[in-house]
Amino acid sequence: MSLYDDAVLVLKGYEGQEELRQAYLDHLAAHPDGMWKACEAGHITASALVIDPSRGRVLLTLHRKLRMWLQMGGHCEPEDTSLEAAALREATEESGITGLTLLPGGPVRLDRHPIPAPCHWHLDVQYAVLAPPGAVQEISDESLDLRWFGYDEVADVADESVVRLLEAARARL
Repeated sequence: MSLYDDAVLVLKGYEGQEELRQAYLDHLAAHPDGMWKACEAGHITASALVIDPSRGRVLLTLHRKLRMWLQMGGHCEPEDTSLEAAALREATEESGITGLTLLPGGPVRLDRHPIPAPCHWHLDVQYAVLAPPGAVQEISDESLDLRWFGYDEVADVADESVVRLLEAARARL
C-alpha cells in the first residue's frame, strides 16, 4: 500500500473534526501529489506530541525557522510506509529519544495551518507518542531548543494548536 493510500484510509477512519477531515480527503482527491512538499497547493504532514504521562509532561521543540514551541513533526518522506511511521520517525529524529511508542487509536487531531510561500498549507495529521521511562532527549539541527514542559505550562509557551493537541492526547490517555 502506498503512503497516499494509507493516508486516505487513516483519514476515512478518523472520527471527529468532520469538516476538516473531509477537506483533507478532498485535497488528496484533487492532488495526487498531496503527500509531498512539492505540492504547492498544500500537503499532508505528520507530527507527534511526545508525552511522559508518569511525570505529567510533554517534550516540545523550539522550531528553528518558526521560532515557536511545537510538537515534533514534518514532511512525509518516500521511505515512510504510513502516516504513523512518518510521525514516529519525525518524533524520534527531532527528540533524539529511542523507544517511543505511538499512543493507540490513530491520529489524535488534525490541524491545518498556513505556511510561507511557495506552498500554502500544511495539513497536519497529529499523533501522540509515549516516551519510555528515563528518556533522555537530544536536540537536532532542526531545533533551537528542546525542553520538557509540565501539562500546565504548555499554554504559557505554545500556541492554541499545541494546547488542543495536548488536551486531545490527555483525553485519550
